[in-house]
Amino acid sequence: MSDQPNRHRRRAPGEDQTPEEADRLRRLLENGGGAPQRHRRAGRGRPDDSGVLPRIPRDAPRPGGDSAWQEPDRRARPRVIPPAAPGQVPPGPPAPPSAGDTRRDPYPGENPPPAPRRLPPDPRRYETPPAPSYVDPPLSPPAEEQTTFIARPEPTTDPDAGPDERRTRRTAPGRARGSRSSAHMTRRKRRRRITLAFVLVFMVAVVGALGYTGLRMTGYFVNDDNYSNASGTGDVLVQIPQDSSLTQFGQILQEKGVVASVRAFTDAAGNAPISAGFYKLRTGIPASTAVSMLGGDSNRVGRLVIPPGRQLDTKQTADGSPSIGIFEMLAQATTVTINGQRDGVTAEELAQAAATASPADLGVPSWATDAVSALDGDHRRIEGLIAPVAWEAIDPSLTPVQMLRYLISGSADMFSQWGLTEPNQTGLTPYQTLVSASVVEKEVADPGDYGKVARVIVNRLGKNQRLEMDSTANYTAAVVNIDVSGDAYTAPTKWNTYQVRGLPVTPIGSVGKEPLIATEAPPEGNWIYFVAVDSQGTTLFTDNYEEHLRNRQKACDNKVLAVGCR
Repeated sequence: MSDQPNRHRRRAPGEDQTPEEADRLRRLLENGGGAPQRHRRAGRGRPDDSGVLPRIPRDAPRPGGDSAWQEPDRRARPRVIPPAAPGQVPPGPPAPPSAGDTRRDPYPGENPPPAPRRLPPDPRRYETPPAPSYVDPPLSPPAEEQTTFIARPEPTTDPDAGPDERRTRRTAPGRARGSRSSAHMTRRKRRRRITLAFVLVFMVAVVGALGYTGLRMTGYFVNDDNYSNASGTGDVLVQIPQDSSLTQFGQILQEKGVVASVRAFTDAAGNAPISAGFYKLRTGIPASTAVSMLGGDSNRVGRLVIPPGRQLDTKQTADGSPSIGIFEMLAQATTVTINGQRDGVTAEELAQAAATASPADLGVPSWATDAVSALDGDHRRIEGLIAPVAWEAIDPSLTPVQMLRYLISGSADMFSQWGLTEPNQTGLTPYQTLVSASVVEKEVADPGDYGKVARVIVNRLGKNQRLEMDSTANYTAAVVNIDVSGDAYTAPTKWNTYQVRGLPVTPIGSVGKEPLIATEAPPEGNWIYFVAVDSQGTTLFTDNYEEHLRNRQKACDNKVLAVGCR
């Protein structure tokens, strides 16, 4: 597009021409070019008779020579119309040339173009605008515009990254995709390094474990030192937990300073049986000496074996030998002297704890709490609550109350396992069943007769008949004798069934498993009386009193009984 506006606009006739245009028209007319075409094109001639314009080559010589030719300036030059005065009609277009006009017609031989239609002037255009009814306020200088600058983010680097990852990550939009791809590759490399590190560590650990195991199996790390002084250097109390292995035995002994190494102890022990529990040993002794001291019961501490039917108090038998009670047995089992210092409890301390401690502190089960509370202040209230079993590991450092709690709570668990807390066909409560079983335990020596004696007790209780059991009279007697006589019959105690009806107030001794089970389910029978007739413990049962007297005479004849014999 030409930079000269209105270059191709056709001028009206009589419009001023530039000198260049006038000169060009003159030359065209002199050369016979005729009137110019309405749509002039450079390099075109006038049409021939056929109406076709001849084509002029580009390299054809121009009139006057190439050097004299100049492109006329055809830009339209707008006329400057001064504003008309108020009431004055604005000037119109220039008038057509008159007859005396010496200027030549640019289109000879052709009809001049029609004059443009003149529109009437718009009177509003030339009216004086009314004065404004307001005055624009003075323009204030533009306020300084606040410009906000966005700081370019600093390049970020990862201090833990490798050399390839410490390159600056640009945040320009054009490189966002490239940055994400680079970060993804960096994370992949990091994961590969971490995975490789874990694999290497795992392989090193496996190789190390295998090597250590192999060296240990060959005895490289095994300490087989051993002491040589058989007398040792001092006393020490050692506890071996239940179900410990022989190696664990050796580790405990080595920690206590008894043996020099576990290997020496295990080699010396071989297959010798060793029980768990507390032992009084010597420190710094050979492994073989330690094994010999662990064997047997001479060095055991806290091991208590209670026979069935044993009472809490120590009693004297008919032959003059003492029947050591549970309190005395417990005191002897838990008292130990370590390096000249005696430590343990006494029978009196145990009796005091049994009489004064609360049933809860003593570990009394719920089914015996009422009966125990009724005899507050009497140590015999816990009679029968300690089961006659082997107690292997009673801690000698416990107080009297703690020792009794350990025994009573453990016995309660045993009684439950033996079915004491389950309902039975006798109609007795668990505590009454335990009392009845303690009498059964004392009355006969043959376990096969336990059930019959239990049935006799149930039958007499059903008839509201006194039990009249010699064992109940012997419980409070100073001398225990199978042939009860004298004050034992007439002693007004709560245990003497010759004087009171029903069961004794407490059990009369420790109750074993067999009499307890027999009492829970006694056989059917109508037996009311029984008596042992010989030294082997043969017992005869009957429901007839006359027959019972005859059976009793047999016992007198066999020197089993002396009281009441003819």
